[in-house]
Amino acid sequence: MMKLSILLFSGSALAFNPTPSLVQATKRSSLSAKQDFLEASPYHDQTNVPVNTYKNKTPHTGKVVSTKRIVGPSATGETCHIIIDHEAKMPYWEGQSFGVLPPGVREKDGKPNSVRLYSIAASRYGDDMTGQTTSLCVRRATYWCPELKADDPAKKGICSNFLCDSTPGTEIRLTGPTGKVMLLPEDKPDTDLIMVATGTGIAPYRAFIRRLFAEDTQAAAAYKGQAWLFLGVANSDALLYDDEWQDALTSHPNNFRLDYALSREAENKKGGKMYIQDKVEEYADEVFTKLDTGAHIYFCGLKGMMPGIQDMLKEVCKEKKIDYDEWLGGLKKNKQWHVEVY
Repeated sequence: MMKLSILLFSGSALAFNPTPSLVQATKRSSLSAKQDFLEASPYHDQTNVPVNTYKNKTPHTGKVVSTKRIVGPSATGETCHIIIDHEAKMPYWEGQSFGVLPPGVREKDGKPNSVRLYSIAASRYGDDMTGQTTSLCVRRATYWCPELKADDPAKKGICSNFLCDSTPGTEIRLTGPTGKVMLLPEDKPDTDLIMVATGTGIAPYRAFIRRLFAEDTQAAAAYKGQAWLFLGVANSDALLYDDEWQDALTSHPNNFRLDYALSREAENKKGGKMYIQDKVEEYADEVFTKLDTGAHIYFCGLKGMMPGIQDMLKEVCKEKKIDYDEWLGGLKKNKQWHVEVY
């Protein structure tokens, strides 16, 4: 289980600031054009959400526009933001995923490498607001060999390294989009959103926050709830998209809330490492009240985050004399519980 500590940041950015050009481009585009050409009618109608437009046997070939490291020098590992041109042929909605088919074959049987799924880290309009691009947030997967005392290239993540090593013009075979589990409840614009992420699990929330707070959309104009983001990473240099969160805090202080979990820079109230669920537990009364009044809660990131979160929720339910299974069942029945872990 990833160990996380939480700090609350509501002022200026303290982290490596890797993507100011994306924010500036968003602002320029927002001033010059309204984002209304990829909307359903009405905008919140999910009847025709695109699914599996391209499949494994017939993928779409997009091209990389840019690949940029978005963490500082002291981050644990490398995370990249990759913009891909899909020529407006792969429409998608916020909260969906794309599949990537890396080139090459598997050593064990000579068959083509299998598809890897990545949560989409952009709104349907893309970072350039044209509707022709998508973005992925990818952490380079490596394996440290204690005998070699170095990364073992034979055990590195095939797809993540392919994507992080890509350059403008690199062809990327894409499948999808897939998934409806993480969609926004846009038919109820006063709904509070509680978003919990570890690492690159931030991807769908970037899409949410851009749609609600950075774009000129009907969804943005209508939204009156509060979007509360919990993000867990190792240290300040590993924070992802901090510049964009700070912009959202500035422009929408009543509608956006932010908590960071920095496992190597803070301690919990007991003096130990603070897991992300420990911080959520500190706000248990508020979180439960929000959920009782219709809030939606989302979890995205490493699957190891869920057991600790669920144990914490069970303990809170016990203290409140609530039947956990019944409570969770109610959230699922009302479509308030959203989980995408890997």
